Amino acid sequence: MANGGTGILTSSTEAMAPEVAKRTWPRWLGLGVLMIAVAVTAGGGDEAGARLLLGAIGLFLVARGAMLLRGAGTAEADLAGRARGLGAAALGWGAAALVVAVVSQVLASIVLLVAVPVLLLAAGVALTGRAGVARRGGQALLVWAVLITGLLVATGLGQSWERAADVATVVAAIAVAVLAVPVLIGATSLRAVAARPAPTRTVPAGCAGCACGAGGCGA
Repeated sequence: MANGGTGILTSSTEAMAPEVAKRTWPRWLGLGVLMIAVAVTAGGGDEAGARLLLGAIGLFLVARGAMLLRGAGTAEADLAGRARGLGAAALGWGAAALVVAVVSQVLASIVLLVAVPVLLLAAGVALTGRAGVARRGGQALLVWAVLITGLLVATGLGQSWERAADVATVVAAIAVAVLAVPVLIGATSLRAVAARPAPTRTVPAGCAGCACGAGGCGA
């Protein structure tokens, strides 16, 4: 799975222009480090871990949604419609997550308790519809989603739902840390692309270059 994810990132970042990669890789690096910091803090047993995790996710969705909506203005018609739909959804869900994180720790824990198994199952089902490594990853994720769902239900019934919510917060923190790995790999790939020398212009055979600088050989 790691090799497949790395290959996807490599193929997408190598096609990026060096000047674009130079601006982008520090953002990816910062995002990956921030994701790990949030995951470690939220999963370390802090009472406000659920609020921190949900608030960070909400902030990311709001920022991503705003970027999609802004980029929709310059995209083609078919892509613009999809970007507006995804951007509006991300903006709405992100704002809701931020409100919940600010209002109540208990409510944030409940949201994570419900959202963690649902999102894991949904991601597993979505990946199994693809081919190759993604399909195998989706199958593995479905198995883990079923196990985690069973663990949460057993913890809630056997101990308390508050304890189950704490377990869901830890699982969500681990998921955020795992997702940070491909982001950091992508930042490394982008940095390598940014370090490449700019392509040199080739001078046609029989041309000394001075005529081209003066407006072309015809001049």
